[in-house]
Amino acid sequence: MDILFLLVPFSVLLVFALMAGFLWALQTRQFEDLDREGERILEDDADLDGDQGREGKVARHSRSP
Repeated sequence: MDILFLLVPFSVLLVFALMAGFLWALQTRQFEDLDREGERILEDDADLDGDQGREGKVARHSRSP
């Protein structure tokens, strides 16, 4: 029973910490564009890197002897 005097305040502090983290995420607009982040993984890496496209990437990585 004495452990409850320790666990209950820790639980309350944990809830406040989680709420503070969630409020911080809301304030910094972490949840603004969820659709874009879901589609970003499907895009070609060359579009994100600013390369000329797939040909530029292949030519850069291929080595001729």
